[in-house]
Amino acid sequence: MLKEYLGISLFLAAGFVIPIAAFLVSRLFQTRRTSRVKADPYECGMETIGDTWVQFKSNYFLYALVFVAFDVETVFLYPWAVKFQQLGTFAFVEMFIFIAILVVGFWYAWKEGALEWK
Repeated sequence: MLKEYLGISLFLAAGFVIPIAAFLVSRLFQTRRTSRVKADPYECGMETIGDTWVQFKSNYFLYALVFVAFDVETVFLYPWAVKFQQLGTFAFVEMFIFIAILVVGFWYAWKEGALEWK
């Protein structure tokens, strides 16, 4: 039984050890030399004039969320297409339902105006 979980345990251990080791190595070789120039924010080499706080349009964020949602969902179509011949009718019906849910989500996003630039 332990052999079955050995691979998972190794991946889990590597997932913890590698980031911690990278953090410790970066702390070990970190330079502590800071100057006034290094502490200044970088603004394309120019001093900012006026208020530097710029509000980010939420439309960009919403558009990116919709893209990521549909992009991730369409990734699930690839394994289904590869094994389409072997899966049978049940898998075809399930994928039809999955695509229908995607179409409803796309329709809702379009209806709410999440895909339009204002």
